[in-house]
Amino acid sequence: MKYNLLGNTGLFVSQFCLGGMTFGGNENAGMWKNIGQLQQAEVDGLIKEAHDSGVNFIDTADIYSFGESERLIGQSIRNLGIRRKDIVIATKTGGPMSQRQNDRGASRAHILASIEQSLKRLQTDYIDLYQIHINDSNTPLEETIDTLDSLVQRGLIRYFGLSNWRAGRIAKANGISMARGKSRFDSLQAHYSIASRDIEREIIPLVREEKMGLLIWSPLAGGLLSGKFGPGTKDEKNSRRSHFDFPPVNKDRAWACIEEMRKVASVHRTSVAQIALAWILSETAVSSIIVGAKKVEQLKDNLKAGEIELSPAEHERLNAVSELPIEYPEWMIQMQEQEKANS
Repeated sequence: MKYNLLGNTGLFVSQFCLGGMTFGGNENAGMWKNIGQLQQAEVDGLIKEAHDSGVNFIDTADIYSFGESERLIGQSIRNLGIRRKDIVIATKTGGPMSQRQNDRGASRAHILASIEQSLKRLQTDYIDLYQIHINDSNTPLEETIDTLDSLVQRGLIRYFGLSNWRAGRIAKANGISMARGKSRFDSLQAHYSIASRDIEREIIPLVREEKMGLLIWSPLAGGLLSGKFGPGTKDEKNSRRSHFDFPPVNKDRAWACIEEMRKVASVHRTSVAQIALAWILSETAVSSIIVGAKKVEQLKDNLKAGEIELSPAEHERLNAVSELPIEYPEWMIQMQEQEKANS
């Protein structure tokens, strides 16, 4: 297992992070029952396999099955006897936890209420990485930043991050932190896959410049890039994609990527999923890939992607088939850079 620094911090995280979104769903959990319904014994098995394989990083959120994912993870760490200092726990807040107006968002009131409950469910005194899960346009950034900074000062969280924000808002937030002498957002959690390379336009250049950690969610596009799907195939009955088609993906581009990845996978004698993950790992801005699993065998297969070295020629082929169309201002910037290089 390889380990990377989380952005501009001194915290090392494994290149794979075990995601807890599939933990705890049941018939009363709304949309979460479509994502996963793993209970304690199954969660224990996955966390044990991950920990034994060198994964030191677990990501969840309070909204995942409305706190049940956090509770299962906290109990699992206790059941397995994993030392708290040997595991990096990340969770998130901001999503609607009920129909009450203030039971959501990035306000001081909601963050302070949420952290108390997350600590209790996770059975821990502190959270390593606390992330704002949504873009809350109602709460001033100053209020959110001041509240998170106070949690760092109190020792309740070590670092804080965000998820699913626009590049401009991230830059603004970190500018506010600097101006006010506060801790800043150290990481971004974003969607990225070979079939969904949107973050290459603005997000990846930003995290490089800001020296932020980049955590990738749904690297297999909700299972679409697992190798089970493609032109002419039928969705498997037990797959998430068969009843919850998320995240949105350009299917034509995805099928082209899968076709090329099958060829590369045959050379390496491995799975399409491993090639999809190995391609993301080659992006040096990425700190860790969040992998979700329902079975230990699935988790083992995903973790093997860390052993794959794609050749320059394979990179070129995969990049070509998945390349985004160039949009303004990128084509102008490239033109100017070329003129500068030729002068």
